[in-house]
Amino acid sequence: MNLKLRAPRGKVRGRLHLKQSEAWPIIRVLDVQIQANGMTAVVLAGGKGTRLAPYTRILPKPLMPIGDVPILEVLIRQFRRAGVTDVILTVGHMASLIRTYFGDGSGFGVNITYSYEDEPLGTAGPLAAVRDGIKEDHVLVTNGDVLTDFDFSDLFTQHRASGAAASIASFRKKVKIDLGVLEHDGGEDGDRLTGYIEKPTYDFLVSMGIYMFRRDVLDSIPEGQYLDFPDLILQLLEKEQYVRLHKFEGYWQDLGRREDYEAANEDLDRLGSILNEAPVRATDRPAAPRAGTHKVTIKKPA
Repeated sequence: MNLKLRAPRGKVRGRLHLKQSEAWPIIRVLDVQIQANGMTAVVLAGGKGTRLAPYTRILPKPLMPIGDVPILEVLIRQFRRAGVTDVILTVGHMASLIRTYFGDGSGFGVNITYSYEDEPLGTAGPLAAVRDGIKEDHVLVTNGDVLTDFDFSDLFTQHRASGAAASIASFRKKVKIDLGVLEHDGGEDGDRLTGYIEKPTYDFLVSMGIYMFRRDVLDSIPEGQYLDFPDLILQLLEKEQYVRLHKFEGYWQDLGRREDYEAANEDLDRLGSILNEAPVRATDRPAAPRAGTHKVTIKKPA
């Protein structure tokens, strides 16, 4: 069969001559890549960042710099490279500063709209207020403080091909306990020592704060009610929905704690590939908006 590849004006066009058995896998890959264009990402940026105090007393956590680039700008650069065109920021704490910096997103190569939380709705609750603005069959959802060299386009491709209701990006995290750990028998009231481990290190598979959801999952979230992601995921499991783990072995840092934030800023050489990825030149960054210069949509829960 002949498979004609169309491209925008000025781009390379071509025609492949393939047997039908050869064409199907290619069509599937092309379909996934085409669908990735125009993807919407929702970023949860409304938290107070209390664990990062005193820094977050004057700046919202998404604007905390890694080197000289705010963490949320790093994330948006990565979204743009992965084919994301629309970003919805759910904001609350110091929302005006975030809107002042990012505006409508035109200076960053994406379209940015905002959803305002009058009161905290948890990590999953804000999705109910933005679902009507999401037209794609799948949506990317992330925390606003994730620093990683994660491949977002690979997540989208594998999630869509799997048919899962949700995909959770996961990372193998080592946690060191700086104390001697005592093991005993007899339950919580047992007093017979069976082991003594000095400063052990435990290994856990943890959520990276990056998710892909089928669009219909958002319809199950009650509007205006508090809901966290663990509760949403457990609801899907109770309904016997397929929730997929997307395992990742690259660089990942959750910047929710002061020690993690400070460690990231001490590791700038290692982070060069992330921080220098498709940068927006300083002269291209939007200035503080004057009245009417940015088309910003503020969505409030009903």
